[in-house]
Amino acid sequence: MVVEEALVIVDKLLSPNHLSSVQEMILRKCWEGRTYDEIAVSSRYTPDYIRVAGSQLWQMLSEATGAKVTKHNLRSSLIRWQHNQTQTLKHEFQPYTGEVPEGPVPLESQFYIERLPLEGRCREELAKPGSLIRIKAPGQWGKTSMMMRLLTHAKSLDYQIVRLNFQQIDWTLLSDLNRFMRWFCVYLTQQLQLETKLDDYWDADLGSKVSCTNYLQYYLLPQLQSNFLLAIDEMHRIFEASAVARDFLPLLRFWYEEAKQQEIWKKLRIIVAYSTETFIPLNLNQSPFNVGLPAILPEFSLEQIAELARRYGIEWMSNETKTKDLTALQNITQGHPYLVRLALYKLAQKEVSFGRLIQEATTEAGIYSDYLRSRLIILQTQPELGQAFKKIAAIDHPTTIEPLLAYKLSSLGLVKHLGNEVLPSCELYRFYFRDRLR
Repeated sequence: MVVEEALVIVDKLLSPNHLSSVQEMILRKCWEGRTYDEIAVSSRYTPDYIRVAGSQLWQMLSEATGAKVTKHNLRSSLIRWQHNQTQTLKHEFQPYTGEVPEGPVPLESQFYIERLPLEGRCREELAKPGSLIRIKAPGQWGKTSMMMRLLTHAKSLDYQIVRLNFQQIDWTLLSDLNRFMRWFCVYLTQQLQLETKLDDYWDADLGSKVSCTNYLQYYLLPQLQSNFLLAIDEMHRIFEASAVARDFLPLLRFWYEEAKQQEIWKKLRIIVAYSTETFIPLNLNQSPFNVGLPAILPEFSLEQIAELARRYGIEWMSNETKTKDLTALQNITQGHPYLVRLALYKLAQKEVSFGRLIQEATTEAGIYSDYLRSRLIILQTQPELGQAFKKIAAIDHPTTIEPLLAYKLSSLGLVKHLGNEVLPSCELYRFYFRDRLR
């Protein structure tokens, strides 16, 4: 267990309360084996203050776990509590098979698999002034589900939050930078329930980027009594509007860097979620995609697939059969979260046996047929896109294709990026489309 995982456990233990910055610092240092005197030397606090704060922290954790916690048994206490929780959950999880695996996983769902320690690091990053978190993954990989949980954490910190999904923006707004920037400012203002005073700060001679920045710096941010989180989902949708993207994306980078110099910008935190950034070539010093905390979502591991199967109440004849079946599912889906969830849902509903599910996976009789056919229709009606994916599926190693085509295929969730190259998101796609794209 690493310290980020320990902090996630402590966050659950103390919910709805949270550690103060001093308590978190003490926990981190004690986790490293530091003494109170050593902690005091590396901080601005006196040894006596550290001892008192530490004593209060151990008391809080003792009450939360129901067992005595000290700086010396912290690690073993948290590991023991986590183990006990896991054993309890084995009996508490009820096989609820009515939750169709479509769209983001609801906040109250028992079928959400947390990515640790990544999500713990993201929660930690949210507390930092002027932070920027970049959630990146192929389509239907869990970006929005993770963002929803980070927003919930931000609410617990009393942040004021505005969530913007680029799918909701009219295309006409994305064809004109000035119109888009004015719309963006008005949208933020309304979501924050403030009076719109855009014309007081907008100056055509200064340009829309400077006017937008002034509006945030001299009006919106000073009005807020707490930190402000701007969460942008489906941000890759803006890439097709290159005139807007080439100016708006560097602006996000500028605001992030302003937080290092100006106190008012430290209020701003930014989360962006996107499938790919390769479609927009930006100067390294202007791009927001090489700063902040990168949160690149991994595929589900074999252990995570097994845990999700348990939550669905799926049972196997033996451990050997279970390992064999789950490995087969991981191989065909590459741990793609949506494809895994759909398979386990169908198994839990007893609509199909495991052997039949794997055997028919790439056929029209399989559980993925509707999902795959919808993508096949898109590839067939856009021949250039279809030919690009045919090329990708025909070889067993990553390849390079035209950036716009890579962007579109990534938006469909069909490919994932390895640097500037792409490959099918999973073997299911490779086998299904390779035989059908003529």
